[in-house]
Amino acid sequence: MNALEIKNLTKSFSGFCLDNLNLTLPSGCIMGLIGENGAGKSTTIKLILDLLHKDSGTITVLGQDNQTGASLIKEEIGVVMDEVGVPDCLTASQVGKVMRHTYRNWNDEIYAEYLEKLSIPADKAFKDYSRGMKMKLGIAIALSHEAKLLLLDEATSGLDPVVRDEVVSIFSEFTRDENHSILISSHIVSDLEKLCDYIVFLHKGKLLLCEEKDFLLSQYGIIHCTRQQIQELPPEAIKYKKENAYGVEAMVLREAVPAGINISPVTIEELFVFMVKEAK
Repeated sequence: MNALEIKNLTKSFSGFCLDNLNLTLPSGCIMGLIGENGAGKSTTIKLILDLLHKDSGTITVLGQDNQTGASLIKEEIGVVMDEVGVPDCLTASQVGKVMRHTYRNWNDEIYAEYLEKLSIPADKAFKDYSRGMKMKLGIAIALSHEAKLLLLDEATSGLDPVVRDEVVSIFSEFTRDENHSILISSHIVSDLEKLCDYIVFLHKGKLLLCEEKDFLLSQYGIIHCTRQQIQELPPEAIKYKKENAYGVEAMVLREAVPAGINISPVTIEELFVFMVKEAK
């Protein structure tokens, strides 16, 4: 069973349209949503959670339609949004007591372990938390009620590099169980490159690609060459190029480049930037 299936999903606002989105997240995998501000990442997550009404298309979560199976889905999804919805007056300890009566499978022991692991003070009011501390509490909540799917919208935002690395390790550990999956959006593309099995590129509401990360990294590369050298390459090899006073930098399809030309690895961030420029 796939953790998430989205087919022909469309949602229009004034000045923006999430246009005919299709993607599938297999169980046991982590999928990263990458896109500029306003690309449709948060809209997609809100549609999955049925916080927005879709115009058309279908969303299946853990084998259930996201609308008809809403009560079951609530129990089996852990959610961390850009803003963690905890009342300012509550402490982490009090939040745990509230969640005990919110989720059937709430686990006090696991919650306490995550509070300690993430250095979250149990008796400090939420209003006195830093942004990073708020995000860490949201992550602890999401991981403490036996969720099978995590939906994370900028969940590593506001965390320092050391804590981000720890959180990335926690997410990786979560998906060692083949019944657990994660959909995560982030502006910190390096985190997604370390973490994800699948990468989704959104640009102005349109899906540029949805592909396995390792396949993308093996398919594309970067070359630096002269203008004459770039003209000698097969046109189908060049996906995007930019020229400067020192020569040409191009993103290429590795298999279409003749032998003997040095091809450097491409990062997911470079690949996204190149593809967005190509789409403009």
